[in-house]
Amino acid sequence: MPQTLPASLRERLRRDEPLWRHTTFRIGGPADLFLAVENEEELIAAVRWAREQSLPYLLLGGGSNVLVADEGVRGLVIANRIHGWRQGRGARPCAPTGRFRISNFEFPSCLLHPASCVPLGRLARAAIKLGWAGLEWAVGIPGTVGGAIVGNAGAHGGCVADNLVAVRVLDEDGKVREVPAAELGFGYRRSVFKKQSTRDEGRAVILSAQFVLRAGDREELEARAAENLAWRRRTQPRGLSAGSVFRNPPGDSAGRLIEAVGLKGACRGGAQISEKHANFIVNRGGATASDVLALIDLARERVWQRFGLTLEPEIEVVGL
Repeated sequence: MPQTLPASLRERLRRDEPLWRHTTFRIGGPADLFLAVENEEELIAAVRWAREQSLPYLLLGGGSNVLVADEGVRGLVIANRIHGWRQGRGARPCAPTGRFRISNFEFPSCLLHPASCVPLGRLARAAIKLGWAGLEWAVGIPGTVGGAIVGNAGAHGGCVADNLVAVRVLDEDGKVREVPAAELGFGYRRSVFKKQSTRDEGRAVILSAQFVLRAGDREELEARAAENLAWRRRTQPRGLSAGSVFRNPPGDSAGRLIEAVGLKGACRGGAQISEKHANFIVNRGGATASDVLALIDLARERVWQRFGLTLEPEIEVVGL
């Protein structure tokens, strides 16, 4: 059955929307078409319509971990504005005492069901206030739940895959279904969503997620989260950036390698390799995507020449 865009969404459809307004880098040209969706039904309708029209589309969440080309993005950009989460139970109950069995372990636990655009750091702070452990590593992490799942975000010894039970998706055939975490092909900063395609047209769309968390001591969780947050503030820049630029090579760190080749503080136009942490590029004002790409290429070239290692970008470049 042909899909039509509901009138409420057609009224909000915008042309030539500057995407720098919607990214943490504050960089990027216009989208041919731009649509912000406020709930799951709107997101499903927008994606189904774009697919029906054979219209290229890009899903944009919190705008971190992405570099938008100066020329902008062709087709439709769907800005995910779906927030909200709920707490529940139901992870294979083993006894009527509220205890649950997960992967052969038994412990008091709960399930959190966040929508895909819930900021991951906010979800982590909410869990800590409720006394649930497992996401305290994520306090201070930029980005949304959906983006964190796509890239298996992690820090301080934890990652999304550690506590994810399942995701609810709109699949490539337009059907809504639940996919167990075991089928998501998680690896270091990778998941099946990244492997499916570099374009959103070839990906399933994450609608919501289920995380299982265990009971913990609230004061201990708050102390651990505060320590993690303090470490990030000491070691990472606060300026306009997209987060870590490169994945860490096995047994090493991209920041150390880039600093070792003398590029800490290097500039191209308005972009600079951070003087605080060399795996960050910051927009000092007026930076373009071309400026950032020039620094990315320079860092990869220098590290390859000196160490014979190829740095793999962690941020996604879109619109080229």
